[in-house]
Amino acid sequence: MGKLFLAGLGGFIGSSLRYAVSGYIQLWSKSIAFPYGTLAVNLIGCFAIGFLSQLAESRGMFTAETRTLIFIGVLGGFTTFSAFGNETINLWRDGQNLLAAINVAAHLLLCLGAVWLSRGLAYQVWR
Repeated sequence: MGKLFLAGLGGFIGSSLRYAVSGYIQLWSKSIAFPYGTLAVNLIGCFAIGFLSQLAESRGMFTAETRTLIFIGVLGGFTTFSAFGNETINLWRDGQNLLAAINVAAHLLLCLGAVWLSRGLAYQVWR
């Protein structure tokens, strides 16, 4: 139950940060045509998880509880794209190039397809 609380607390922090950072970047860009805020959050999250996971693996710097709070909670709440990026790089680094490519293709095709399909379904059901 302790790790569940840490993940939830971190998720609250990460989601709040995502809302603030994304909104600020979007406002600063003065763009309504391109989601600069989301791109910035994904880049920051990917950089953070890469840096911190390297420290965790090579230096053993984080306890299991701290990893739960930061990696799953804060970064997971900030952007799940960072987890996707880290898992893909881990596959690639471990020589699982085909699985890394499948992971990228599956996320892009299946997730975009799920959004497209569900939007069509919602349109049909509630029009």
